[in-house]
Amino acid sequence: MKRWLLRTLLLAWAGGLGFSLWMMLVIMLWSGVAAAETVSPDSVRQGSLFMRDAPEGRTRRAPLLDTRVNMEITGILARVTVNQEFRNTTDRWQEGIYVFPLPEDAAVDHMRLWIGERFIEGEIRSREQARQEYEQARDQGRQASLLEQERPNLFTTSVANIPPGESIRVEIEYQQNVRYDAGLFSLRFPMVVGPRYIPGVPVEAAERTVGNGMGWALATDQVPDADRITPPVNLDDSRADNPVSMDIRLHAGLPLSFVDSPYHPVSVTETAAGEYRVELEQGTVAANRDFMLQWQFAPGTDTSAAWFSEEHDGAWYGLLMLVPPPVEKLPEPPPREVILVVDVSGSMEGESIVQARQAVELAIRRLSQRDRFNIIRFNHEASSLFPRPVPVTDDSRARALAWVRGLRADGGTEMIRAMDLALDGKNHEDSLRQVVFLTDGDVGNEEALFDVIRQRLGDSRLFTVGIGSAPNGYFMSRAAEHGRGSYTYIGDLGEVGEKMQRLFLQLESPALTDIEVDWGQEVRQWPARVPDLYAGEPVVVAVRSGQPLSGVRVSGNASGSLWSQSLNTVSTEDRPGLHVLWARRQIRHLMGQQYHMAPDDWRRAIEEVALAHHLVSRFTSLVAVDRTPVRPPEAGLDSQALPTALPRGWSAAALFGRLPQTATPANLYLLLGLSGLLSFLLLGRRRA
Repeated sequence: MKRWLLRTLLLAWAGGLGFSLWMMLVIMLWSGVAAAETVSPDSVRQGSLFMRDAPEGRTRRAPLLDTRVNMEITGILARVTVNQEFRNTTDRWQEGIYVFPLPEDAAVDHMRLWIGERFIEGEIRSREQARQEYEQARDQGRQASLLEQERPNLFTTSVANIPPGESIRVEIEYQQNVRYDAGLFSLRFPMVVGPRYIPGVPVEAAERTVGNGMGWALATDQVPDADRITPPVNLDDSRADNPVSMDIRLHAGLPLSFVDSPYHPVSVTETAAGEYRVELEQGTVAANRDFMLQWQFAPGTDTSAAWFSEEHDGAWYGLLMLVPPPVEKLPEPPPREVILVVDVSGSMEGESIVQARQAVELAIRRLSQRDRFNIIRFNHEASSLFPRPVPVTDDSRARALAWVRGLRADGGTEMIRAMDLALDGKNHEDSLRQVVFLTDGDVGNEEALFDVIRQRLGDSRLFTVGIGSAPNGYFMSRAAEHGRGSYTYIGDLGEVGEKMQRLFLQLESPALTDIEVDWGQEVRQWPARVPDLYAGEPVVVAVRSGQPLSGVRVSGNASGSLWSQSLNTVSTEDRPGLHVLWARRQIRHLMGQQYHMAPDDWRRAIEEVALAHHLVSRFTSLVAVDRTPVRPPEAGLDSQALPTALPRGWSAAALFGRLPQTATPANLYLLLGLSGLLSFLLLGRRRA
């Protein structure tokens, strides 16, 4: 009897274990299929074409044949064309979803599509009308493409009815302004965007305000389009990255002391006409980190101001750049209150948290005894080193350095809590209050954060420092703009010292605060509230007027003294594209008015500007539709999706240590397995 009972228990244990293992296998297979079927337009490597095979439910990549980037840079304006070729390697007709990041200030105004030998030009429409035209053409078997904006730095192209075995080429054109920092000009081309943290409570499908997507995260009350910006992540490092080639022509207008790229080896040649041609030294590179080009005028050629203008469609547009004087000519700065905020969420694990610790330590060491300071760390929680800002002493500095060295990355990214803690909404008459925010900025609730900044900024200045290989440039630059500060990008550990030294030198050297610009007539300028002018950091203002501009007067506070200067703005040479730059900034401003305007008025205002200047925006899209059907009615149409990869330097374990919001109920299946074990035991007992 005992032998039979022992055998029964062993069989029960084996059966329950087998059932549990079988259920866990089902979980893994189901999770893999679920992840493979979900894809949407954020956190994606630059230039990935996604196709989702509807009948079979599996995914595979349409191989990227080539990505070519052409840049024409003139003065402080850049015109960029991105060409990417793909091939439909299946034997079925396909609909493709093409997802790519662009600079956060990119003004996208053209799209062209080649499918085989056929060429289609995109036209600007309202977003709903564009999608209706596209879907109608797709269902009727006509070739079509649709370009939509998910975020200002993220776009989606849908391509319908790609024939089997055919190659396609998608061409996107955009314009942006060159960045100027401490005498250094730079231009960044993003190649990868990191996965974003999604806060909030999931909402039911019926309550969603944004069209359903296929992402791994559910739409939440804080991020209503979360399912559209969270594609699955491919963690297979052996997969080849998308190759990218670049051809850049730089017309600086003045001789340069150097032209270089800090992250990619480049070859530079100068022509007799003073043009600089820049190409990748290796011909192509993997698209796993952002490309940046930097150049500087030769000594003695810097100017104190630059003015560019354009007449377009009965209006006059201008771009004003004011360059501050050298540090040695600036008066002694006022006492400061410096608040250092550092992101320690899971996405900062690895090289990013090392960069952040080094940057904060450098900031602490540079504080003077005239300053007060505090440090805030945040992930899913936020806490500060001191209850309130304290004077800089040997003891407070030592405590701060020890605290910073113990920072570790883990958890979510509840940035609103850190913003609430750092911004007090007050005016500080006896000091200049500066808040420095170090983060990768990879969050999905940007607009809610912008609203917190507007409400709680007071007279503080907010400076953002982007950490890692692919920070959310849209959030970082807009947050700094709302905060009357600046945005610094650190993409490599070796840059921490140089870039943070430069930033803190600026913060210690304000040239002008409370700047006012008088154009002598009614204009629309952006930014409407001009930021402070710091050593090495110019002020750039875009303006629109109904009549030609003849001059401008700039005034401000120079350490307690009134400063003013009048400039001549008459120009004999038009700079095409300035109207696009102004319109893009106008749309950025209107996007921030979402909670301050009636919804219909807000949407209509954005549509009017975008349509007038032929720009893609949240509410306008480019659509290209061919008139002739090419897919036979009897031929089916498949769609196929593909997960994305992590940016260089990110830690998968830190980022995905917990199950995502859409994870399968593994605990339930394990419970079922244990139930199977219990059933075997009960069966054995009954037989006994």
